[in-house]
Amino acid sequence: QVQLVESGGGLVQPGGSLRLSCAASGSIGTMFYMGWYRQAPGKQRDLVALMYTFDSADYANSVKGRFTISRDKAKNTVYLEMNSLQPEDTGVYYCKYRSQPNNVYWGAGVQVTVSS
Repeated sequence: QVQLVESGGGLVQPGGSLRLSCAASGSIGTMFYMGWYRQAPGKQRDLVALMYTFDSADYANSVKGRFTISRDKAKNTVYLEMNSLQPEDTGVYYCKYRSQPNNVYWGAGVQVTVSS
């Protein structure tokens, strides 16, 4: 089993910034990817950003240029730096970890609210 501990959510004004962290522990195996999804009220859970084994990354079009995903391999932790936050970025942000060959784990989620 893999445990994912997320932190860094909160309330921020439009245009502000937040940094999310997700630390993986347990039987983490060999990472295939690790990253973030978000779910707005009444909507499906969508990809925000993923980081792959060799540090390539994918981003949702809506966050490109504003969000940056990074990884500390020694700490088995990924970070999501979120800048220029907008109300439409509001939602619960979930950390996702996939190890090879095909084991998938989710964190409990952290709330991000962008509001004036």
